[in-house]
Amino acid sequence: MARAVLPEESAKEISDLIDVLISLFFESLPRRDQRNWARVYLNGLVRTSGKKTIRNIAGTGASSVEQSLQQFISKSPWDWTPVRRSLAQHLERTAQRPLAWVVQPMVIEKAGDRSVGVGRQFVPQLGRTANCQQAGGIWLASSDASFPVEWTLTLPGPWTSELLRRRRAGIPDTARSLTPAQDAVHAVQRMAATWQLQRRPVVMDVSNTDLPQTIEAFALQDIPFVLKVDGSLPVSFGGAGRHKPGPHTAPARELIDSLRSQRRVVEWTRHGRTEGAVTLLTSAPILATPCEDRPAPAPPTPLLLFGAWTETALLPSEFWITNIGDRPLAQLFLLAKLTDRVSLDFAETSEPVGIRDFEGRSFRGWHHHATLASVAHAARLLGTGGHHEPVPPSTLRSPLPARPAAVLPPRPLVPGQSPRRAYIR
Repeated sequence: MARAVLPEESAKEISDLIDVLISLFFESLPRRDQRNWARVYLNGLVRTSGKKTIRNIAGTGASSVEQSLQQFISKSPWDWTPVRRSLAQHLERTAQRPLAWVVQPMVIEKAGDRSVGVGRQFVPQLGRTANCQQAGGIWLASSDASFPVEWTLTLPGPWTSELLRRRRAGIPDTARSLTPAQDAVHAVQRMAATWQLQRRPVVMDVSNTDLPQTIEAFALQDIPFVLKVDGSLPVSFGGAGRHKPGPHTAPARELIDSLRSQRRVVEWTRHGRTEGAVTLLTSAPILATPCEDRPAPAPPTPLLLFGAWTETALLPSEFWITNIGDRPLAQLFLLAKLTDRVSLDFAETSEPVGIRDFEGRSFRGWHHHATLASVAHAARLLGTGGHHEPVPPSTLRSPLPARPAAVLPPRPLVPGQSPRRAYIR
């Protein structure tokens, strides 16, 4: 895709800001020369046109600079976690106060087989098998701007089981082969436990297979969440009355559609657009069953399933599950739609600073690059006032009085039936 080139005045302003960010985020780097190469690399990510490779950042003929940058990115043992944590804590303290932690998948297609984590694998975001790396970013997102602060790189089985490949890529002994969702969940848990951030709702897409483990992992740490699920997700609901023992099972889509008479209208503004949108919402209280591999499961977690119809759709098209019980349904929907804010900032800011462009083969190098690209993303957004063009913040106008999700009563699935409580099967 075409890369945006900053005007010289904006580039100078961002370069000055980078000097400030170096002092804020890179205190954990023990040597002055390391901080200097971080500054060189950050300025290169922001100002270099085209692909942000180490060679392009160093410039034609600057072999000594290229070698030093290569050493700093791919071989130097500096720890990226303190830098990411400092970035997140800074964003918490600034005017860019996040509303949620949004998990955003990132697919990096590759031609060869040497890049760490690359492999032929089915990618849901592409709808096909691809030779690629699968990564995930955790973004602090508000309605006006979003910032990546943590990254995961999914490692297919051969990268952890083959000792020679693992050693060549410098993969830590603690790294395991997990699904992208499992990697993201573990990263969120670490952030919640050790980063000293205010707990925010986690917004992410979760497959039917990964859903029970995701809900259980977040519930163990009291992490609030809004999880986008597929309409085919089986939900079970107990019968009412002595002649209806239940449980009965239906897809989430059918459960939400059966409550269409309870829909409420929400008018809002899409991220990055000026025209308004109309969405219809309804919800049903549900319970999640514990994971099957738990011998002594805890009581089921109370949850809420909610779904949305677009302006012209006959059937509900989007579905989410949340454990947040003290917010109106319309606010939960706007939290869910922060994924659109992240997608916009990924395309307009993270892509131009080269988040996908690392060509090295080491695990450490990939994480170093992703860390510096995240700081470059922040420098570019903060240095241009938060976004590239004036984008009106997402607004919400509901003609109906809002009710907290916690007090929504169970509603009948079919007219005439008594209320039922549903749970994920």
